[in-house]
Amino acid sequence: MPELGQLIGERLRQLRRLRGATLESLAHSTGFTRGYLSKIENSRKVPPIASLARISQALETDIAYFFTTAEAPEPQDDKVSVVRAGERRRVERGGTTFGYDYASVAYRKRHKHMEPFVFTYPSNLSRDVSFEHEGEELVFVLSGRVEFEADGKKFVLEPGDTLYLDSEVPHRARSLGGEAKAFVVIFKPEKKAT
Repeated sequence: MPELGQLIGERLRQLRRLRGATLESLAHSTGFTRGYLSKIENSRKVPPIASLARISQALETDIAYFFTTAEAPEPQDDKVSVVRAGERRRVERGGTTFGYDYASVAYRKRHKHMEPFVFTYPSNLSRDVSFEHEGEELVFVLSGRVEFEADGKKFVLEPGDTLYLDSEVPHRARSLGGEAKAFVVIFKPEKKAT
């Protein structure tokens, strides 16, 4: 099975070509540079979830599309979808540009309004960056302590604590004193027909 960065890159290239989009047109519709998108396609960058959400929206697909392989069936249209613990799609430690890991826990379900992940936060953020994307986000801390910054405020979250936010508010998080994990659900509203 390919490493997740490679898988995302291959799937992005396939879908972009299928949609007849160039790197330039995708850059225009996402707000990313052509160079950044090229690095993702060539497996030199693993995008954070917020970036992957913008790319999937521009290409009119679910984030789950980027986690499927021949070994793991395409997402299902079934009303019930199961992903076993050993079947999660994980980014390796520090795999993203910003140092955190994530694992997709529902990539097999097609046409969903929520994107659930297990995040492992780094203790140091590699850059002074925050994320913002369409939708809403729920963070439920599973282990460790997380310092979450949102809307200019800092919150220290411990196991069992929950944070819910408008994802368009700039936000970021890091662990305090060791590894910290959280279950994160990103809700993406349906596009309204015009």
